[in-house]
Amino acid sequence: MLDDLVTEMKLEDLMKFTKNFDKDHIIGSGRSGTVYKATPDTDCFLAIKRFEDSEHLERQFRAELTTLGKVMRHRNLVPLLSFCMAEEQRLLVYEYMPNRTLYDWLHPMDQGKSKALEWPKRLRIGIGLARGLAWLHYNSDTRIIHRNLTSKSVLLDENFEPKISNFGFAMLLNWDEFQTNTSMISEAGDLDYVGLDYTQTPVPALKRDVYSFGIVLLELLTGKQPDQVTNAQGSFNGSLVEWIAHLSDKTSGIYSAIDKSLIGRGFDGEILQFLGVACNCVLSPPKERPKMFEVYKTLRAVGEGYEFIDNDDLLM
Repeated sequence: MLDDLVTEMKLEDLMKFTKNFDKDHIIGSGRSGTVYKATPDTDCFLAIKRFEDSEHLERQFRAELTTLGKVMRHRNLVPLLSFCMAEEQRLLVYEYMPNRTLYDWLHPMDQGKSKALEWPKRLRIGIGLARGLAWLHYNSDTRIIHRNLTSKSVLLDENFEPKISNFGFAMLLNWDEFQTNTSMISEAGDLDYVGLDYTQTPVPALKRDVYSFGIVLLELLTGKQPDQVTNAQGSFNGSLVEWIAHLSDKTSGIYSAIDKSLIGRGFDGEILQFLGVACNCVLSPPKERPKMFEVYKTLRAVGEGYEFIDNDDLLM
């Protein structure tokens, strides 16, 4: 079945391309494993995700392979090129993304680097993510719930076009399941990107994705991480969503949360519209959050005047 989805590569070739998985080739790591930059030749690069040996990660490997292997190629999904299963080794081979992850840009070790991500690029990333997620939810032949969208799972190509990755928690649903499915917190990926309501009651999986997407939008706007905001005005200490709610009740308003490098450069109107979309996506009652195709159409309208908006990518 796996051979019908994507082609298989030999382990010896992948070891050759990474110099025996040398640590100097590591470009990322997480709970599911380690990502290596591979060089088949001087003009080509690949990204190889090597899963650690455990039953839990075996399920993630197969979920990611079957999800990306079954769906049609889309401009905002990371291209899966191949896989490898050899003894205990489980590896997936992707197209290499030269600008790494959105997290690397928003939360770099060198704090000054985040200012290099100017507003048009951030807007492009938000629109592309909305396009990709809406396509997964509504337009792909197999409806897909991602369930682990974070700034670390957003890869950026040479033009800062975003590519959704990390499908280890994804669910493939038929239409009846798609309408009624609910998912508990125990099935979640990164807990910093899900609402408190998931710890209490079952929540439609669609709305989980919408909430996670809203968190990523808030990261794009504020440059702050989702779990703790400790250096904000007024010595506030809490999550990013709590901080936004806190500022909305203040005289200075929610506008003061926006990354200062974005303010006063001619984009303030677009930024406030973008902020409104983000706030709607993280509303506490799940049923009040918009659907992803609605989010995409709204954000697309915000970026209508930019060259990265295509006339042929409208949904529905």
